[in-house]
Amino acid sequence: MKSPVVKRSIVIAGHKTSVSLEDAFWRGLKEIANGREMTLSDLVASIDTDRRHGNLSSAIRLFVLDHYRQTGEERIPQSEPREIQSPRVVHSVLRAD
Repeated sequence: MKSPVVKRSIVIAGHKTSVSLEDAFWRGLKEIANGREMTLSDLVASIDTDRRHGNLSSAIRLFVLDHYRQTGEERIPQSEPREIQSPRVVHSVLRAD
């Protein structure tokens, strides 16, 4: 089974680093950078500078989440449409392959 988390390389402040994020967060980050007329590298550099603790991947996830909460947008870009769940408990079984 393929992991939904993808590791990508990015240059921030002149240094190459890798960041592991789900596709929805990558798309959200790109959308935010475009909306601010910034490069993705510049936006990630500002997130990196402002983070208090934790790793860069976590800081980016929190940044994207906070952005969409503050703007009142109810969506984070997704790779596939979600099904709307009824208000019942859904149980999942995970298998190790």
